Amino acid sequence: MKILHLDTNHELLIQQLEQVGFENHEDYTSKKEEIEQKIHQYDGIILRSRFAIDKEFIDAASNLKFIARVGAGLENIDCKYAEIKGIKLIAAPEGNRTAVAEHALGMLLNLMNKLKHVDIEVRNGIWKREENRGFEIEGKTVGIIGYGVMGKAFAKRLQGFDCNIICYDIKANVGDQFAKQVSLDQLTAETDILSLHTPQTPETHHLINADLIQQFSKPFWFINTARGKSVNTSDLVNALRTGKILGAGLDVLEYEKSSFENMFSDNDLPEAFQYLIQAENVLLSPHIAGWTMESKEKLAQVIVDKIRQHFI
Repeated sequence: MKILHLDTNHELLIQQLEQVGFENHEDYTSKKEEIEQKIHQYDGIILRSRFAIDKEFIDAASNLKFIARVGAGLENIDCKYAEIKGIKLIAAPEGNRTAVAEHALGMLLNLMNKLKHVDIEVRNGIWKREENRGFEIEGKTVGIIGYGVMGKAFAKRLQGFDCNIICYDIKANVGDQFAKQVSLDQLTAETDILSLHTPQTPETHHLINADLIQQFSKPFWFINTARGKSVNTSDLVNALRTGKILGAGLDVLEYEKSSFENMFSDNDLPEAFQYLIQAENVLLSPHIAGWTMESKEKLAQVIVDKIRQHFI
């Protein structure tokens, strides 16, 4: 079987696939249209988020047996059409779940203890203690929306903080020893800390909006390491202004390009984003929650293992 690699990844990916007999070709620079001209030669493709795999591309890939994404989400792929064509879809959420969970926890601890703010103050010779009292996770209720691989990993890392952990998911019976599954009404009634771990789908677009935010009985901290387009940023900013949201840790933003590789190419920053970059109670990172040295290797290994499982 011939595999076309469209993005660079950990070297073990090609090395191990070659060891079990796959023929690997690499093309990290050609335009999508150029790839389409030769994709019929390949049995599989492996990519991260270089470009969208749409119906036209899939039609050109007449011999394709699998599409593997070295990451968690498959939103850049027309999954329904690929499945109609009998193409196996492979993702690797197991590979970066630890990274995402630790990043979410790190953002939460940073926000609740004002670490970004006090670090700047101390560097500028300001030594304020009473004004910078933080908050503890202990005794609070953490609500998780989306209790799949990532949500479960986050809940697991919260063990030991002596907090109450609840989760909401559209799938039934996903709760476990780390989180109790509840209705959305119960989650909004009890939550002090909200962490989002949903995939990007039409159903999750702007899932976090003014209506949902107002359903929460208490002001809450908000962490998003999932997808930016699941949050209406203008509504988020309004909630930050009013104090309904006490602070936000955002690894993802709805303004990201579909490749996730940049956001600033047009230099046209929305008003809501201009607020976020100036707010003291907002922590931002450039979609790196799953982007650790360890996860790079783990993601590649998961992809290799799944390809071997299905095609050897």
